[in-house]
Amino acid sequence: MSRLHLFDLDGTLIHNSAAAIEISRHLGTERETAELERDFAARLLTPAEFAAKACALWGERLTEAVLAATFEAAPWLEGIKEVWARIAERGERIAVISLSPHFFVERLLDWGAHTAHGSRWPELPLRGPIDPAGILNARAKVRITDELCARYGLGRADCVAYGDSMSDAALFAAVPVSVAVNADHHVRDLATHCYNGRDLREAYALTAS
Repeated sequence: MSRLHLFDLDGTLIHNSAAAIEISRHLGTERETAELERDFAARLLTPAEFAAKACALWGERLTEAVLAATFEAAPWLEGIKEVWARIAERGERIAVISLSPHFFVERLLDWGAHTAHGSRWPELPLRGPIDPAGILNARAKVRITDELCARYGLGRADCVAYGDSMSDAALFAAVPVSVAVNADHHVRDLATHCYNGRDLREAYALTAS
């Protein structure tokens, strides 16, 4: 029986960091972005409000060249490409679903993800405003999972979720197998397995059969 593996990005595939944090380092806006991250974690900002403020902060300075450098330098877990190759060899599917900008998330298609879903931002360099309707939230992860299941002829019972924080809690509650990766309390108590470390091969081994 095939399975659908659902990966979060920020704090999960990227160790102890997020796309927004890594972009801010390249643009010199660490302090301002850290404030946005704190407000978001405290639920003082919705995902759409966070995206609108970050988009205004970065503006046209976020170019394709900056994005490429940011992606390359991010602190990725080890073994991502190897794990995804193993999953594909088993005839199973890989999806990345993240609240981060689509242009960052979709770069993981080149690493072996079958599908990648991020919040829809203006194209680079950033000029237009954010459309709140295109910004994902925790509930959207469940909706996208159901859409992918329908596409692949699978059900929630065939899904494995990997995540680290409150944006993954709804998905962890919806699927039978989940791995909390370097996670906080929002998902640790919901998870089937917990992993602390920097190697996705070790996290994947908890679910492989």
